[in-house]
Amino acid sequence: MNIPVGRGRTRPPRGNRLRALDGLRLVAALMVAAYHYGGRGGEVADAWGSSPARQFPTLHEFFAYGCLGVQVFFVISGFVICMSGWGRPLTSFFASRASRLLPAYWVAVVLVTAVFALPVVAYEALSPSDALVNLTMLQQPLGVDRVLGVCWTLWAEVRFYALFALCVVLPGASRRRVIMFCAVWTLAAVVTEAADEPLLDLILMPEHAPLFIGGIGLYLVHRDRRDAYAWGIVGVSWLIAQHYAVEKLWHAPDAGGFSYRSSLGIAAVVTFGFVAVAAVALGWLHWANWRLLTVAGGLTYPFYLVHEHLGWVVIHALHRGLGLSSGVTFALTVAAMLLLARLLNRFVEEPLTPRLRAALAKPPNRPGCSREVRPGAGSRTAG
Repeated sequence: MNIPVGRGRTRPPRGNRLRALDGLRLVAALMVAAYHYGGRGGEVADAWGSSPARQFPTLHEFFAYGCLGVQVFFVISGFVICMSGWGRPLTSFFASRASRLLPAYWVAVVLVTAVFALPVVAYEALSPSDALVNLTMLQQPLGVDRVLGVCWTLWAEVRFYALFALCVVLPGASRRRVIMFCAVWTLAAVVTEAADEPLLDLILMPEHAPLFIGGIGLYLVHRDRRDAYAWGIVGVSWLIAQHYAVEKLWHAPDAGGFSYRSSLGIAAVVTFGFVAVAAVALGWLHWANWRLLTVAGGLTYPFYLVHEHLGWVVIHALHRGLGLSSGVTFALTVAAMLLLARLLNRFVEEPLTPRLRAALAKPPNRPGCSREVRPGAGSRTAG
């Protein structure tokens, strides 16, 4: 749908990559990595040899908020999926999403499984059967253990893609249809929360829905910054999103607990995600048009996939094996995971993503029809 350019209206520039959004993706991924390396207990404590709270006496309190990088990711995802699905046929949309997610994911699953199977690695590998199921990205609904700890977010993303594809992309994206989709999903998610119905909860994702919907609303703002309905969607989504984040992540101060996140701090990080994407939507960050941000965006997904579990192995080797300090180990582990992400981006995603996209988007040949054209049949010559 073309939006007329007038006072207060903007038309998104075609072919103009929003590089600030790429940089924001990497910021969110680094937030999650800080949480996994120094903001929580569990198996990472085995890698350090003690609780990260002892390794980072002050910083661990800030690292604990890094888990909210996922909320930032989901807002970005709502924006990007609406942008990429607008004006696209369903086949093209599916091909784009599958080719974006699967190549790096498949390699990450194989790589983590192989590393954990090494005798020198202390972490337990999954069975071959469970590892194979993980290649489908459907391990969670099947009740199979995860190879990648972060893949629960991918299951949420896949369900969002399916909802958006069926309700918006298939019938054809339009402003009215997107607004109705956001309104109906918001109301249905709230009703699902009240009804406590597991099946509806699985499909409608009340906890995550306001983040995705907020991102969609911000894309409508990107198309028309004076769209009152779009701003309404963003406002309602933010209010509900911060509520869920506080409800799920806040707990009373506990001396025996690993971390304490204040409700104000949690709401502030969720607000940061909405405000940062809004700044991109409104064009306030057009000046951040550096090519390096595109490179950063390319690193984000593979880094996100491999950083947690392989990071444990690197932390153990550097800190307990070589005796490096906590700060140096943290920095070198992040650098090592970024380097691995660059290798995956360069040698897996760059060659395989366009090939998989082309293969999935290619229309099938109809039975009995030949693509061969006889010489001279239906042809014209200029003369």
